[in-house]
Amino acid sequence: MSVDTARDDGFRTATYRSDDGLTLYARDYCPEIMHLLPIICLPGLTRNSRDFHQLALLLSTDPATPRRVITLDYRGRGRSDRDANKTNYNLGVETRDVISACQHFGIDCGIFIGTSRGGLILHLLAEMRPDLIAAAILNDIGPKIEASGLKRIRNYLDVGATPSDWPEAVAFLKACHGRYFPALNEHDWQEMAAAVYRDVDDRPVADFDPAIAAQLQMIDFDKPLPDLWQYYIQLAGKPLMVIKGEYSDILSDDTLAGMKARHPRAAVLEAPGQGHAPLLHLEPIFRHIRRFIAEA
Repeated sequence: MSVDTARDDGFRTATYRSDDGLTLYARDYCPEIMHLLPIICLPGLTRNSRDFHQLALLLSTDPATPRRVITLDYRGRGRSDRDANKTNYNLGVETRDVISACQHFGIDCGIFIGTSRGGLILHLLAEMRPDLIAAAILNDIGPKIEASGLKRIRNYLDVGATPSDWPEAVAFLKACHGRYFPALNEHDWQEMAAAVYRDVDDRPVADFDPAIAAQLQMIDFDKPLPDLWQYYIQLAGKPLMVIKGEYSDILSDDTLAGMKARHPRAAVLEAPGQGHAPLLHLEPIFRHIRRFIAEA
């Protein structure tokens, strides 16, 4: 199975340069739509633009109000260059890369969707370039991360499993995440595998620089994890939606309550039958996202 040839319909590929000279990759869905706010999708820690393919197709081909959707590969993920300086895999540098992407695509203001790490990047973007954000959707992430969930992600990435074929890749993802995602069907798991892995000589290979996962091994969980409440405040004046997976172990109810207290007008909803992080093209979540974007 070739991930790229199987899923290239509906978008144009694009590359742009980071401030420090890396070539970074993006998918651009319906770039000809210029009169509406575009949607920029930011993936999770080791994930890439393919995570948003189904969502981007739905939004860019909406029968009532189609929109331009841009999905990004951060440095070290997907088709973007890997960084020789591994310390550059950090939120500050990746936020600057998002700003470079907006400059390349001529985006002065847009609606941002941030999944997991993408949502953390949105916190920093709200501090560095608040003018770029017309509205934001935080997918199963907030200014405070639960240590138990981060440990689980660390352990999952530390397994280092290399599936021998695509059915084995799907089975591995089910074994790791199945208990948190009872809402997913077989096709959903296959699409997840196609997003997580790339095809190399007919074998699935994890599509990110291993140095990114290695950073998690250095976290001292005996100390409190830093939070981003000071940056979250910058989102308080903007239309905001927060999505929490029903079985999430990253975004707690206490953090969600704190987010709502600081942004009373934020739309908060739960993704039933999903954990960290929810697939946004599934119902009923997609219906709410579509409405939020239309109103924004």
